Amino acid sequence: MEILILEIRKNEGITLETLANESGISKSTVQRIESGAVSPTMEKMEKLAKALGVKISDLFESEYK
Repeated sequence: MEILILEIRKNEGITLETLANESGISKSTVQRIESGAVSPTMEKMEKLAKALGVKISDLFESEYK
């Protein structure tokens, strides 16, 4: 299952630094999550979804554009 954080972030025009600041997750961790190097915890997914202004389910749906 692909996590679409990078796609959503870019579509919304949100910088990596802004997403890190808004979510409270370090920039390096967000990068590693976006690249698929690490799998985020549910807590991190909730923080990222809130910072992106989407539902958690949107982070997994390929229909998001």
